[in-house]
Amino acid sequence: MAVRRIKLVVAYDGTNYCGWQVQPNGISIQAVLQKHIEALTGEKIMLTGASRTDSGVHALGQVAVFDTEKPWPAERFVPALNQRLPKDIVIQSAAEVPRDFHPRYQNTLKTYEYRILNRRVPLPNERLTSYFVPQNLDVEAMREAAAEIIGTHDFHNFCSVKTKAENTVRTITRLTLTKEDDMIYLRVTGDGFLYNMVRIIVGGLLKVGFHKKTAADIRRSLETGERYVVGPTAPPQGLTLVNIEYLE
Repeated sequence: MAVRRIKLVVAYDGTNYCGWQVQPNGISIQAVLQKHIEALTGEKIMLTGASRTDSGVHALGQVAVFDTEKPWPAERFVPALNQRLPKDIVIQSAAEVPRDFHPRYQNTLKTYEYRILNRRVPLPNERLTSYFVPQNLDVEAMREAAAEIIGTHDFHNFCSVKTKAENTVRTITRLTLTKEDDMIYLRVTGDGFLYNMVRIIVGGLLKVGFHKKTAADIRRSLETGERYVVGPTAPPQGLTLVNIEYLE
């Protein structure tokens, strides 16, 4: 039997998981998916994901691949897996890709969204998918500061000390803030993101929204590497991996 590589696009609510990657101290998205793919195919497989989302972080467009000898049409994996998976993990699509396709080592653009619930009292139905901030936020000041982040910069002071990346230069192609009623949506697209980078960007912009820092402070932080300008890391539940676009 010929070995084929199947690419899955996966959506999940990360609330009940320790993140994407298999961990010794909790249940991961990767582990649950692997278990159900193996039960379906009867094969031992290794599932490889494009982005190692943290505990509590959600996804609409995570990409993962596995190899199989099953001759089934790729699209058959969608209903077959969805009827087995828990309700908080859903396969959006499946397609066969070349055997040398690797979800991480490709030219991509990733888009993340962070949701901030900005009102006086929280909403229970938003508690797992947004960050509740009761203080008034200056969204226009946050937009001005966000514009400083667009472009190619060394983001070594906008990532966790746990990051293992040797090269911390990244290009942000788009960063927008919109507000609809009480919800602020931050959408950021770039060629890659460091460990906790989006959540640290959000923390810095929140400081600007509280008038504790300015757009000039954000610019200086990028230019000089002064971490003190950046705010605390925003909590994970507000973050969603929206999409991974594979470029030619």
